[in-house]
Amino acid sequence: MHKNNKHSKGYDLELLVKTTPKLEEFVFTNSFRNVTIDFAKPQAVKLLNTALLKAHYGIDYWEFPDANLCPPIPGRVEYIHVLNNLLKKSGVKENITVLDIGAGATCIYPLLGQAEYGWNFIASEIDSQALKTAEKIINKNKLSNTIELRYQENEQNILTSVLNFKEKVSAAMCNPPFYKDEEHANESTLLKQKGLGKQANKVVRNFSGTSKELWYPGGEKAFVHNYLYQSSLLKTNCFWYTCLVSRTQHVLSMETSLKKLGATDFKILQIALGNKISRVVAWTFLTEKEKAEWNS
Repeated sequence: MHKNNKHSKGYDLELLVKTTPKLEEFVFTNSFRNVTIDFAKPQAVKLLNTALLKAHYGIDYWEFPDANLCPPIPGRVEYIHVLNNLLKKSGVKENITVLDIGAGATCIYPLLGQAEYGWNFIASEIDSQALKTAEKIINKNKLSNTIELRYQENEQNILTSVLNFKEKVSAAMCNPPFYKDEEHANESTLLKQKGLGKQANKVVRNFSGTSKELWYPGGEKAFVHNYLYQSSLLKTNCFWYTCLVSRTQHVLSMETSLKKLGATDFKILQIALGNKISRVVAWTFLTEKEKAEWNS
């Protein structure tokens, strides 16, 4: 994990239970004599992440429907820290505004980016109900001056109609839907349940998730390549476009496509969470002169 990640040494469950007493119901000592929670239970996962936000990031209100995806805080904040490193190394250190593509009902990246680095955010979302939930979270935590929500009416659009041609953002970030349809999402969940030692005859997603959050026609690859193309239409509006990519085999095709689209730089930023390795792919279309003039 990144050196700034507050969760690199695990969870202080005693502290978390103090901030969120309901969590205590799900805390137990496992066969290895480790104090933990039952990660197979959606309610336990939701309470854990609610407690993490309250204890470490000052987010006192984080309520959303149980059907919506509950993002794991350690992994989400890791993306924030990796992106901060990239911006600093590129000389982008002031007046940072980040576009979060698909903020979801939880608005998690803007909450974490604001808490850790004081970034401003534009947060887009295609689900109007999720947007209302996110708006309530933002208002309850008094963050409406730093996080702006925008509704994306066309589900096939990612950047188009969210950013106008005159706007500039320091970076764009995205955690795309992984699956191409419900069947593939269910297959993955059943395999995960087996790994947790649970019955695998009924789909129970411990992190939940709606159809708009989990799948996209053509899956992750289709979404990502749509994103690449739309980013090429706004070449000078964003310093770094970035995307969390779950499948290694998609990275090569992304690099090939971006070369054709005129990208001037392409980076693969590794994210390590325990035994799980994932990656953030970053690209820019800016020339060296445009990079140097970015903050001027």
